[in-house]
Amino acid sequence: MILKSSTHPRWFAAASRDLQALLSDHLHCERKAAENALSLVRRYPHRADSVNALGRLAHEETSHVIQVAERLAERGWLPRPDTPNLYARALFAEVRGCEPERLVDLLLVAAFIEARSHERLSLLARGFVEHGESELGWFYRGLANAEERHAETFLDLAARLVTGDVFAARRDDFAGREAEILAALPHAARIH
Repeated sequence: MILKSSTHPRWFAAASRDLQALLSDHLHCERKAAENALSLVRRYPHRADSVNALGRLAHEETSHVIQVAERLAERGWLPRPDTPNLYARALFAEVRGCEPERLVDLLLVAAFIEARSHERLSLLARGFVEHGESELGWFYRGLANAEERHAETFLDLAARLVTGDVFAARRDDFAGREAEILAALPHAARIH
């Protein structure tokens, strides 16, 4: 894992207190992940190796949108409107403006968002099983595994763009900054 910090144990209680809000936020997170992958394809179509990987990733993220929407519908709920994601905004604020540094940073931001999603969906999986919501727990376990693969995809794509030591230094910079950003946010019925 690339994360320098762990989610506080109180997060599960806060996140699961309003399940409709949590599922709605999760639906929007999956949508944004698909949009981000396709945005990278649009901006960098000349990177053929990444176009295929990002297209497959966007396809899987879109299937997650449908799956989360089904969980909402099973409970008779509609998704709530999207709200700003302060976590993602703060990470994207760290992106440098010149290429290839910009692309490296965009891929690293995506990797950290996916890695944090993996951690938090794993916590949801465990917490829901422990609280008698086994079906929801297994659902989140499957999605957590996908988020881990997505983080690895973004890391692999970023590592190809620069030397190993430059990549490692920037990855570590982002790890520290991501931990600071997360620590400053309140616990809420959100994935991030």
